[in-house]
Amino acid sequence: MPTSIFIAGHRGLVGSALVRAFEADPAYSVVTRTRAELDLLDRGAVKAFYENEKPQQVIVAAAKVGGIKANSDFPVEFLLENLQIQNHLIAGAAETGVEKLLFLGSSCIYPKFAKQPMTEDQLLTGILEPTNEPYAIAKIAGIKLCQAYWKQYSKRFISAMPTNLYGPRDNFHLENSHVLPALIHKLHIAKTQGADTVTLWGTGSPKREFLYSDDLAAACKLLMEKYESPEIVNIGCGEDVTIKELAEIVRQVVGFSGEILWDSTKPDGTPRKLLDISRIRALGWSPTTPLPEGVRAAYDWFLENR
Repeated sequence: MPTSIFIAGHRGLVGSALVRAFEADPAYSVVTRTRAELDLLDRGAVKAFYENEKPQQVIVAAAKVGGIKANSDFPVEFLLENLQIQNHLIAGAAETGVEKLLFLGSSCIYPKFAKQPMTEDQLLTGILEPTNEPYAIAKIAGIKLCQAYWKQYSKRFISAMPTNLYGPRDNFHLENSHVLPALIHKLHIAKTQGADTVTLWGTGSPKREFLYSDDLAAACKLLMEKYESPEIVNIGCGEDVTIKELAEIVRQVVGFSGEILWDSTKPDGTPRKLLDISRIRALGWSPTTPLPEGVRAAYDWFLENR
């Protein structure tokens, strides 16, 4: 019998990639629920789902996510809703006998001025980046809850920290998306309108790494099959680019020929975020999608589904 695995958040960027990865393997039977079918903010509904469906494994890819502006505008929702979603999924899994669970956090859990590249042991060693602190605190709480279940009840609940992700089914909203899909949308608009210039947030100097969603899914599948430890695992690509360099890649893919201007009155966020991925590499995983190729795939999906 194939292993039953529930992927929470299957319609999103990460969840849809996870569905593709696990459905391609006949050893798994993928279980999903839409928001209309299962309200993850309702603890009773989540527990009833677990009791009825009885999945053997769970991946928590459901979360309220957004960029700097969305985090700044809605700190209550980013903290409260993420705490509720993950608490209901993790506690429900523990109470109903789920064999293994993977909680997906975020690289924003690390201190704003963490040593680069960021190793897993830097968690809780310094202050967080203020622009996404509520989201980061919720994710840290999820990590600690998984570790507590491992320690107190011997539950095989593990946690992984992805870097900045992108790909098909990303959120391309201009005001509440992350930097890469926002760049794609803005430069696409500038191109279609025949604009001579486009203005982007910040100075363009911060450095970020970007991982294609299907590469993350492959890493998660490996962790579910091989990783047995409460210690968190970073998942990144091992190299970063400046936001200016990223904008240039997006410009070339989109085909915008105008000038890119930078509004330095807008926040840059953390100066640099690069993950140390030694732990996941040691398990035999490495990313396979070059950034320009991934941006092209993301842009193609945007054009087909915008």
